[in-house]
Amino acid sequence: MKFTNIEIRACRHEPDQAYSLKDGKPIDFEFLAMRFDTDEGMSIETFGFAGRSALAMGAVSAELLRPFFLGRDPDYREKHWHDYRRFNRAWNFTPAYAYAPYDIACHLAQAQKAGLPLYKHLGAVRDSVPIYGSSLTLPTAEAYAAEARELQARGWAAYKLHPPADIDVAFEAHRACREAVGPDFRLMSDPVSNFNFQQNLHFGKMLEELNYYWLEEPMFDECHGSMRELTRQLRIPIVGGETAENHPAGVAELVATRAVDIVRGDASWSGGITGLMKTAHLAEAHGINCEIHTAIYHPLELVNLHCAAAIRNNEFFEVLVPEHLFAIGLKNPIDIREGHAHLPQAPGLGIALDWDFIDNATLKVL
Repeated sequence: MKFTNIEIRACRHEPDQAYSLKDGKPIDFEFLAMRFDTDEGMSIETFGFAGRSALAMGAVSAELLRPFFLGRDPDYREKHWHDYRRFNRAWNFTPAYAYAPYDIACHLAQAQKAGLPLYKHLGAVRDSVPIYGSSLTLPTAEAYAAEARELQARGWAAYKLHPPADIDVAFEAHRACREAVGPDFRLMSDPVSNFNFQQNLHFGKMLEELNYYWLEEPMFDECHGSMRELTRQLRIPIVGGETAENHPAGVAELVATRAVDIVRGDASWSGGITGLMKTAHLAEAHGINCEIHTAIYHPLELVNLHCAAAIRNNEFFEVLVPEHLFAIGLKNPIDIREGHAHLPQAPGLGIALDWDFIDNATLKVL
C-alpha cells in the first residue's frame, strides 16, 4: 500500500463566541483538513493543527511534507518517523506540529485495513477514559467557579484552570473554585509559564493548601533546573513537557532527572501518534504518568482519545470548555457520558469528518 495523492485544505472557522489567547488578540480557528488516497483504493481523513495561519501551514505541508510522503507505504510508519527527523534537520525545520497529520494518517490506514478502531490497533487498555474540562482564560474568579460547578454537576472527573497572568487574580480564582466544588472534587492548575520561580513556589504552596491535584507548566519546559527544584520543594505534582520539540528525546531529561512528576504530550504537537506513544512508554519505564495535552479541535481530540485508551499510565482525557466551541469537523460528537469519553468502535478514527463543514471553512485547496 502506498500514498498516491494527498489533498491539503487550509481552513478557517469563526467560533460562536470571541476567543483570544494570552496576548488578548481575538483569533479564528485555523486548521488543515487532509485526505490521503492509496493505491489500494483506501481514503484516510484527518485534521492538522495550523497555529494562527492555515495558509502558511498549508504551504509548508504542501511544499515539504507532501513530497516526503507521496509514494510511501503507511505500514512503514516507524521508518518514516526516523527518516523525517533526519529530513527535518537538513534545513527544513518545520513546526513541531507539521508532521502529525501524516503520522496519524499512517496509523489510521493500518487500523482501517485491519478493520479495528485505532485504539485497539495500538493495543487497548480500556474502552472509556475519565474526562476533565480545561478552561479558557476567564474574566473573573466567579466565572471559573461557575464553570467548575457546572462540570462537577455533569459528573466530569476534574476541572483545570488556565488562570490570568496576574498572580493575585490567579490566587482568587483558584480559591473560588475550591470553595465552589468542595474539598474532594479534583482541580488542577495550568498557568502556562506566566510566573517566575519564586512566584511559583508561593503559588504551588497555595495550591497545596487548597488540595489541587497538579500544577502544570509553571515555567517554560526548557527551564529544567528550575522545574527540578520545584518538584523538590513542592508536594504538589509538577507537570510539563507539552511544548518540548522532538518527543520523546525532548522530554527525556525532564523525565529521567525528575524535573517533572508527570509528563505531557499529544498526538498533534509531539510527533504524531508515534511520538506520543514513545513518550508514554518512556514515562512508563520511569514509573510516572503521561497525561495527554488537548489537541484543541475535536477531530484531533478524538485521536488523543484513542491514544489515551491505549496508554496504561494515563489518567484523563482533556477537552477545552465550553466544548461546543471546539466540537467542529466531526459528523457525530465524541460520546461523553457519566464522566467518561467513550471510544467509537468503527475502524480507524471511528467517526467520519464533516466535509460539509470543511467545504464551508476551506480557504484554499493545495
